[in-house]
Amino acid sequence: MIELENSELADFVIEYALKRGAKYAEARLIYSRDESYVARNGLFISCDEKYNSGIGIRILNDKGFGFVSNSILTKDSIKESVDHAIKMAKLCNRQTPIKLSEEKVYETEWRSEVKQKFEDLSWDEKKKYIKSIDKRLKRELDEKLYSRIIICLLHKEKKYFVNSEGTKVKSEIYLPNMTTMMTAKGKNGTEQRNFSLGGNGGWEWFNEIKFDDKLVEDCRGLIKTAKFARSIKFDSNIDVIISGEISGIISHENIGHPSEADRIYGREGAQAGESFYADLLKQYNNNLGEIEIGSKFVTIIDDPTIPKEPGYYLYDDEGVKSRPRYLIKQGKLTELLLNREYAAKFNMNSNAASRSVSFSKEPIIRMANTYFTTGDYNSIEELASEIKKGIYIKSFTEWNIDDRRFQSKYVGLESYLIENGKITETLVKRPILELTTFGILKSVDGITKNIDRRLGLCGKGDPMQGIPVSMGGAEVRLRNIKIWGML
Repeated sequence: MIELENSELADFVIEYALKRGAKYAEARLIYSRDESYVARNGLFISCDEKYNSGIGIRILNDKGFGFVSNSILTKDSIKESVDHAIKMAKLCNRQTPIKLSEEKVYETEWRSEVKQKFEDLSWDEKKKYIKSIDKRLKRELDEKLYSRIIICLLHKEKKYFVNSEGTKVKSEIYLPNMTTMMTAKGKNGTEQRNFSLGGNGGWEWFNEIKFDDKLVEDCRGLIKTAKFARSIKFDSNIDVIISGEISGIISHENIGHPSEADRIYGREGAQAGESFYADLLKQYNNNLGEIEIGSKFVTIIDDPTIPKEPGYYLYDDEGVKSRPRYLIKQGKLTELLLNREYAAKFNMNSNAASRSVSFSKEPIIRMANTYFTTGDYNSIEELASEIKKGIYIKSFTEWNIDDRRFQSKYVGLESYLIENGKITETLVKRPILELTTFGILKSVDGITKNIDRRLGLCGKGDPMQGIPVSMGGAEVRLRNIKIWGML
């Protein structure tokens, strides 16, 4: 049983709002605890612990939504917040009223699977673990890493969501996160790398995924790249294999973001951009299953129900039960990311894509864990065996994409030349993959059975909300691609 202090205040929001004539009301009561540790070259430069609590309130009437948050958890203060939210809703002057999709009512709770709570370990124990990672890097990689920055973030959150339709959901989550920024020296300058992994669970998560082993392997690749990568010019199109790290960020940026229904309708236009899907949907009269966006090998899923992943949740911030969302299935656009407001616009049900980063931010449409699904190939070597000349891009150093999520650029970091069916030891310096979303997805003709996921902090909204997600997938082969000039 999940216990939250002042949960009766969330119930009171609903009771009071309905008495004041609200058409619909909801409240999110949240208590959070955050720890952060930052170490540079083995020395801690910051350690912090913060507690936060408050309630977010949304009121809907015939004219629009009013959203208010409050960190003063008393009845009198909550009354003022509800009154203010009702006033804000009345001040809206929409041409068409907001409607919400009809959804099932739930009264339940869910939580992260935790063996060792963050708060049960001392600060010294956590610092000792972080320092042991730095010592291993220094011991095994000698002085080849010019700069080593390790950031550990630990987030715990208890939440109670309640709405005027009768839904009541309590949750308790633990989110561990380790982000590193490494710099390696080479003959022609330096290379830098941001390596991040995050999950859903207790302190045991770091050992379960063997974070230090994965970091050491990644740093070895960075050092090799800095020392040996050389510019190679390709006069004609070649074949490219991208790792799960690259296919993951493509699934997130090129597919996940344009799938957000609020972006399609232009709500995010001034902050995070729009969506090239808007034109496609208009052309095909919103018949999703008829829109071909990639080859038959491409299936991309956004799934909040994957345990241990940072984007894991069983009910969203509108109390809707979560499920996998098949954004693209065998090359065709099949599903959008919807909350209740935009689901109603499409005459559909919500697929539980409503999330907020804190009680003080309104819930908006967000991704969870977005990834390329697996294919039939057993390994990257098997993918490469059918390539005469190409590149295997294992990691990236930078990316860029336009506001409609159509024109995109991904710059490789650890990247290997493929010749005559073999991945060679020749490192290619910063190959640039610059293609439209169609260009990427329609060139796919082979995918492995392997899955690799990485942590992302997805930014959206105004004020900005950076929310934890994972992005990943299998290794993917792209045929007949132009690789642009090296940086």
